[in-house]
Amino acid sequence: MKNLLRKFIPKKIRNLKHLFYAWYGAFKYSHPSEELFVIGVTGTSGKSSTVFLLRQILESAGFRVGSLSTIDFYIAGENKLNDQKMTMLGKMQIQKYLREMVDKKCDIAIVETTSEGRVQYRHRFINYDIMVLTNLYPEHIESHGSFEKYKRAKLDLFGYVSKCRKKLVTRIPACRQAWRGLYADDADNADALIPKTVIVNGNSEYAEEFLDFNFEKKISFAWKDQEICLSPARKKLTLLVGDIVATEKGLNFNIANTPFHTPLFGVHNALNISSALSVAREFQIDWDVLQKAVANLKPIPGRVEFIKEAEKCGFKVIVDYAFEPKAMSALYEVVDLLKPKRVVHVFGSTGGGRDVSRRAVLGEIIGKKANICIITDEDPYEDDPMEIITDVANRVEKTGKILDKNLFKILDRKEAIYKAIEIAEAGDLILVTGKGSEQGMCVAGGKMIGWDDREVVREVIGKLYMI
Repeated sequence: MKNLLRKFIPKKIRNLKHLFYAWYGAFKYSHPSEELFVIGVTGTSGKSSTVFLLRQILESAGFRVGSLSTIDFYIAGENKLNDQKMTMLGKMQIQKYLREMVDKKCDIAIVETTSEGRVQYRHRFINYDIMVLTNLYPEHIESHGSFEKYKRAKLDLFGYVSKCRKKLVTRIPACRQAWRGLYADDADNADALIPKTVIVNGNSEYAEEFLDFNFEKKISFAWKDQEICLSPARKKLTLLVGDIVATEKGLNFNIANTPFHTPLFGVHNALNISSALSVAREFQIDWDVLQKAVANLKPIPGRVEFIKEAEKCGFKVIVDYAFEPKAMSALYEVVDLLKPKRVVHVFGSTGGGRDVSRRAVLGEIIGKKANICIITDEDPYEDDPMEIITDVANRVEKTGKILDKNLFKILDRKEAIYKAIEIAEAGDLILVTGKGSEQGMCVAGGKMIGWDDREVVREVIGKLYMI
C-alpha cells in the first residue's frame, strides 16, 4: 500500500507531511532554536566533517555545544553514532534534540543541513544564525532531477536563513560571552540583534549566488592557489588556506598567515578546518586558541579511520565514507602518501535511485588505483545488488583487472571484507569504503539491517589472527 501511494501521489504532495511534522515539532518543544545560536552546514561534501571539527574547536574555546550530523548526535559531551541512515531526522526528532540541547545548557547547536532535507521541509521552523556552504558540484542528480534543481534546493536554504527572524543577543549566552568585544556596550543592550551570516567556499563557481541573499555578514574561505570565484572586494576579505604539506603525521598549512598543524590526514581536511575556523572567528576566538584546538583535533569517525588492530598483523586498514568520485580521489591522495605495497579495495555503489552513472566512474577510478578490487553490496535499497555490482565490475574490467584474479564480485559484504583481510600481506593497505561509521545498511522493502564496517573488520581480524 505504501509503495502504491508513493507511485501515484506526487513527491511535492507527499512531502507536506514533513512540513507538518516540522511545524508540530517546533510547537511541541517550544521553539528551542530561539534559545540557541544555530549554525547550519551544507554542501556536496565535507558537511559532516566540518560539523565534527567545528564542534571540537568551539568546545576547546569553552562553549557548550550540541550537533546533529550524518556521523552522530551529540549534546554537551554525550553522543551516539547516527544509526538512522538519515542526516536530517524526521518526525520532530530535530526539534526534540534541540530542546535537549537547551535543557543541557548548550550555547550553540550545529545542524548538518541537506538539500534533501530542504525538499522535505526538515529545515523549517529552525531559526539558523549562520549558514555555511562547504562546496557544490554535481551529485545526487537522479534524486533531485537535475543539477539545477539540486543547486536550487541549496540556494533555498540560504534564502530561508536570510529571512529568519533575528534573535536578541541578550537571549543567547554564547553571544553575550563571545561578542562582548565586538559589540562593546551593545553586548548587554536588550535591543542588540544577532546578524544573519553566510559563509561560503570562495573556490566554488557558484559562490556569488549564495552571497547574493540579504545577509548582514558575508564571509568566504578558499584555497589560495586555486581560482577564487568572487568579486575583487570580496576576494580581499577571504580567509585563505595555503602552504599545505601532507606528512605521515598529518597536515601542516597556513590560514590567514597563521601556521597550523593537525594530526588529520587528507589535504581536503585543511579546507574543512578553514570553514570551521571561519565560523569560530565569528565568536572572537583568538588565533592561538584556534591553533591549539586544531593541533588536538580527534579523528573523524569513518573518515580516513585507521583500524588499529590491523597494525599488529603487519598491514593497514582504512575505513572511509567516500562513495562519490571527488571524495574517492581525495582518499587516494592519502593512500599515495602512505606508499603501501599493495592496495586491496572493498567497495560498492549505493543503489536505490541514487546516481547510477556514479557506478562506472567509481569503477574506473578504483580499477586504475587499486591492485585488487573486491566489489560488494552497499546500501542497495530497492535495486538489485548484483546488478549494481556487475555494473561497477564491468568498468573495473576495462581498466585491465581480471575477474577472480585481481577482481572479485562478492555479494555478502562481510565475506568481501573477510576476503580482503585473508589475502592481505605485510605492507598492504586495505580500503573499505562507502559506509564509514554508518550503523546500518538499507536493503529492499524499506528495511535497514544493523551494520558497522569498522566492527566487522575488527571481528574478522580477530577470527583470522586470534587477536
